[in-house]
Amino acid sequence: MEPEYIEMFDNWIHHDRGWNMFARDYLGVNLDEEQDEALYTIRHNAKTAIASGTSRGKDYLMAVAAVCFLYLTPEFDENGKLIGNTKVALTAPTGRQVKDIMRPEIARIFNQSPYLPGYLSGNDIRFEEYEEWFLTGFKADDTNTEAWTGFHAANVFFGVTEATGLPQKVFDAIEGNLQGNSRLVLVFNPNINHGYAASAFKSPDFKKIRLNSLHAPNVVAKKIIHPGQVDYEWLKGRLENWCAIIPKSEYRAEEGDFEFEGLWYRPNDLFRAKILGLFPKVSEGVLVPPEWITLANERWKLQQEQGWKINKPLRLGVDVAGMGRDSSCFCFRFGDYVEKFTSMQGGGTANHMEVTGNTLAILKKHTDTFNGTYAQAFIDTIGEGAGSYSRLVELVDELDKNGHKPNAWLKDKAHSCKFSEAATDGAGNSLKDSTNVFEFLNMRAWAYWAVRDWLDPNKESNAKLPVDDQLFQELSETQWKFRSDGKIQIEAKEDLKKRLKRSPDKSDALANTFWPISDILISKKKKSNIGQFFH
Repeated sequence: MEPEYIEMFDNWIHHDRGWNMFARDYLGVNLDEEQDEALYTIRHNAKTAIASGTSRGKDYLMAVAAVCFLYLTPEFDENGKLIGNTKVALTAPTGRQVKDIMRPEIARIFNQSPYLPGYLSGNDIRFEEYEEWFLTGFKADDTNTEAWTGFHAANVFFGVTEATGLPQKVFDAIEGNLQGNSRLVLVFNPNINHGYAASAFKSPDFKKIRLNSLHAPNVVAKKIIHPGQVDYEWLKGRLENWCAIIPKSEYRAEEGDFEFEGLWYRPNDLFRAKILGLFPKVSEGVLVPPEWITLANERWKLQQEQGWKINKPLRLGVDVAGMGRDSSCFCFRFGDYVEKFTSMQGGGTANHMEVTGNTLAILKKHTDTFNGTYAQAFIDTIGEGAGSYSRLVELVDELDKNGHKPNAWLKDKAHSCKFSEAATDGAGNSLKDSTNVFEFLNMRAWAYWAVRDWLDPNKESNAKLPVDDQLFQELSETQWKFRSDGKIQIEAKEDLKKRLKRSPDKSDALANTFWPISDILISKKKKSNIGQFFH
C-alpha cells in the first residue's frame, strides 16, 4: 500500500468518526443521516440491534459496517506480519438471503472502491497472504452450531440479517465467540415481538437503532435520491391502507401515533413493523408494554426539569443480594415518583448487616416528623432478605448505654414481603386488581400487577420512572397468563432469570413498594412525642 494510503488508514483507524469518514471518502458510500449515526454506533459498541422499516437500506448498512471492520481493525508489525487478525462472519436464515441480498451489497462496496487489498471469492473477501484475515457469508444452521467455533480472533464481527428468523441456539453459539474486540450486529424488520432479536431491543447490553421509513431521504425529498429505497408515493399508499387519521387530541404514544404532513395517524401492526420500525402491539402475555415504560420515563424527565419536592412519604423497596449476586438493590418511590434505584455491592456474599444499616439510615433520613410522614421499607424476605428484616425488627427494642430505645420509632416501619404467600389482605380476603375483578395466584402476581396498573396509560397513569435499561428489560420481558381457575399468574422468577441471564432485582424492588400497606401519616398530636428520636 502506498504511503499516502497508509497515513489515511491510520487516521481512519483512530479517529472517533473514522468509520464514517472511511465509508464516505474511500468506499464512496452515501449514507443518510440515520444510517450514518447507526454506523457510528456500531463502531463504538460491542452489540447493536437495528429494527428497520421496509426498504430502508438496513442490509447495505450492515455491509458497510462489515467492510469497515474488516479493513480498519487488523494489526500488522513493521514487516507486514499479521499480529492482530480479523474475521467477519455474515449470516442469515436462508442461503438465498446470503447469496441474493448480502453478497451483492458486499460486492458493490468492494468493486466501487479505488483500492482495497484482497479479492472476492463467492460470498467471501479473502487475502492471498493471510488465512486468518477474511470476510465470509453463509446460511446459519442451528443443527451445526459447532461451525461457529472457528471464529475466535483478535477482532471478530458477526452480522446477522433477518435476525428474527434465527433460533436461540444460533445466537448462543455466536455469543460464545464474543471476545476481544468483537461486534454483534442484528438487523431485522420487527415483525414479531418475541425471540432473541426482540429481547435484544429490551436488553441493556445492546445499543438500539430504528430506521424509520418516514425519515427516508426519498420520502422527505419526495423524489428518488437513493434508488431502491422506500419512496414517497409508495409510502402514501401505505398511509391510506394501513393507518387511520385521528384528531391530535387522541394522540397516544403507546399506539405508535405520529404526525405526517400536518395530519395525525394511528398505524396498524403492518405499518408499525414495515414503516416505523416498531414491534407489533404487545400481546396480553407481556406484563408491561415498552411504550408504557417510555411514557413514564418522559414524565420523569419533565419532572426533573421542573424541579421536584417530596410530597409523599418514601416507600423503600429492598431486594437483598444472595451469595451468588453482586449487589443489593434499593428502590426509592414517593407516590407516583420513583426518584432512583441504588445498589450496594456485596462482592458475591450475603451482606445482611450492611443492608440493615443502609436501610435504617435511609428510613431515618426520609422520615419527616415535621410534615407528619414516616418512611417505610418493604423487604423481600424469601431468601437472604430474611436476615436483614429480622435484624431491623430486633433494633426496635435494642437498648443503648443509657437504657433508651433509640430505634423505637422503627416499630412497624419495616415490612416482610413474601411473594409466595396467598394474595389476601389481613382479614383473609382475596386481593384484586384496580378494577376489582381479577384475583391472583400469589403476592408476587398481585404486586407485579399493581406495577402494571400504575403504569397503564389507559388508567390515566402519572407514574414517573428514571431511565434504566435493566428495569426496562425486566418489566417488558416478564410474562403473565390466566390460570384455569381465572387467577392471574406471573412468570416464574427462575424462568425469567434464564432469559435475562441475571436476577430481576430492580423490578422486584419496585414491586415491593406496592405491598398492600398504607402510607403512615402522623397526627399533629403525636409529632412532638417522637421527634426526640431524631435529635
